[in-house]
Amino acid sequence: MNGDVVNKIGTYSLAVLARAHGVPFYVAAPRSTIDSAMASGDGIPIEERDTGEVANVLGMARITPENTEIYNPAFDMTPADLITGIITERGIFCPEDLARGMLEC
Repeated sequence: MNGDVVNKIGTYSLAVLARAHGVPFYVAAPRSTIDSAMASGDGIPIEERDTGEVANVLGMARITPENTEIYNPAFDMTPADLITGIITERGIFCPEDLARGMLEC
């Protein structure tokens, strides 16, 4: 595990904004969701949400042309170098230390 985090959509963009403004960025996750056996988050299939969530207003009025291609992921991957720490029920851990026995930051 290299410390990448797959989390709800928007995590990556918040991490990028935090880095740009010099703000530490933490992710909260239960320990049970951390897979230290994975080399990276690249192998995790990203769930796609219904395209109607983006193409329609309030699920009724379509706001995009019928032939518009829509990608509506439910999760994104945030690289470890953008994450200050991962908060779990066992403490706060540095992303790069997760594979080395869950050492605290």
